[in-house]
Amino acid sequence: MTSRLKAALSGYPRQFWVLFFGTLVSASGTSLIWPFMTIYVHDKLGVPLTVVGLVLAASAAAGLLSQLVAGPLVDRFGRKMAMTVSLGTRAIVMVGLGLANSLPSFVILIVISGFFGSMYNPGMNAMVADIVRSEKRVEAYGLIRIVSNLGIAIGPAIGGFIATRSYFISFLAAAVSSALYFLIILLFVRETKPESEEASRNSGPGNGGYGYLLRDRTFLLFCLAFAVMGIAYVQMMTIFPVYIKDQYQILESQFGLIMATNAAMVVLFQYPITRVLRRYRMGSAMAWGALFTALGVGAVAFSSSFGTFLLSMVIVTIGELIFAPASTAFVANVAPEDMRGRYMGVYGMTWGLSFGLGPVAGGMINDRLSPILIWPVMAAIGLVSAVAFLLIGKMAGGKKRFAITPAGPASATPGGNHDSHRDEGNSDE
Repeated sequence: MTSRLKAALSGYPRQFWVLFFGTLVSASGTSLIWPFMTIYVHDKLGVPLTVVGLVLAASAAAGLLSQLVAGPLVDRFGRKMAMTVSLGTRAIVMVGLGLANSLPSFVILIVISGFFGSMYNPGMNAMVADIVRSEKRVEAYGLIRIVSNLGIAIGPAIGGFIATRSYFISFLAAAVSSALYFLIILLFVRETKPESEEASRNSGPGNGGYGYLLRDRTFLLFCLAFAVMGIAYVQMMTIFPVYIKDQYQILESQFGLIMATNAAMVVLFQYPITRVLRRYRMGSAMAWGALFTALGVGAVAFSSSFGTFLLSMVIVTIGELIFAPASTAFVANVAPEDMRGRYMGVYGMTWGLSFGLGPVAGGMINDRLSPILIWPVMAAIGLVSAVAFLLIGKMAGGKKRFAITPAGPASATPGGNHDSHRDEGNSDE
């Protein structure tokens, strides 16, 4: 076992391990506060959940815009520049968010955070591609994904206890973690941007543009179904903590343990589940993932204690463990080789759109109808997406099997591993 582990981890340069452990520091610090952001805005600033959803949607929109802007900047000015600007800005903004005492100032700061914070991923992903051999990139992005989720497991468990005492300390701790990683990159990470101008030109979208993609009905239907399922899933990350606190007095510390369970399940069970998924067709696998997501979200309506809410999250996480690699494999299979980057980019933006629209939809149901109605409504649209995925699987070729690698699930976090699907030389972007 030890020899297998050493063989799996060999072949990576020192700089990769700097990024690996830096990701653990950054993810742990950031997740001290982000899972509790809806509670903070709702309680501390005294605004309804619809407004909370709009605030989070504004941050998500800024992040989507950032993805379009950051790519060319990373290729022109370098990976290290994007990463340090992102982390440095995030550290400053976190302190500002902790001090903000009005909704307008908070909105401005969180939009800045969404824009500059999202610049980190393109820079880091490109740097990993620069320093890791092509045959090792899939595993490299998989390792980054696992350590990121380990940080997400650690952060909320600690952050929940801190938040019950002082939200400002939580913001300050998040700022310190970003500042520490900023210094690590500044002092110990070298720039890796290729000097060749031809490499920069080849990384663009090419002459084909997005015309073919926009005529691909199967892929567009997939994006619609994936966005719908994502709207149901994101309720557990945004509206859920407010709901269980307001309706059942579940404290931030307890929600932190629920979130830690979600991340721990990803770390422990993602790889075994991807091996099981190889036996299934793509459409069936995505449908099963959507079904478990719908069941878990719907179960919240019948829950009233910490244990039953935890069980709901466990069911939703099973769905996540299934749909994340299955959906990534689907996109990789339907995309033409020379357009894989564009397909993966649209896929990532679809996920970001879900994170923007989901809190708004959940907040409106909560404020205008009834809090408990959120969960059956979201379960229903999750079931609709499950049926859609079965149809999509038949449209794409129902008998087509797929291979899922350990890095597959990282695509559940947009921007987290799109480069793992690139060919040498970035020919498909």
